Amino acid sequence: MTQPGTMSAMSKQMQDCVEACMSCHTVCEETMSSCMQMGGQAQMQIMRALMDCSEMTRMCADMMMRRSPMSAEMCAMCAKACDMCAEACMAMPDDPQMMRCAEACRRCADMCRAMAGARM
Repeated sequence: MTQPGTMSAMSKQMQDCVEACMSCHTVCEETMSSCMQMGGQAQMQIMRALMDCSEMTRMCADMMMRRSPMSAEMCAMCAKACDMCAEACMAMPDDPQMMRCAEACRRCADMCRAMAGARM
């Protein structure tokens, strides 16, 4: 039993999800940098998906860490953003960075979907 005003330790599932979100955030940021270096090849749709996913994963991790009552809803939205980003990255299957990003996004989406259904 926890004392009033204290938080219980994060579950292993939540810790893993936070780590997946932060990893996905990092890979999205790296992929945006890679896209900018490519110049005209990077489509705006991909860049928007990367930006949305990067911000959403960071915010989702933050909300889980502070035990926000909106964490489950945020995890559901984060899963959707990650799915959209993975799909956008698949538009460039010959680019190893895009494939790395798509993989990180899929992993994060799966974990966020599980957390969205879990009791926070």
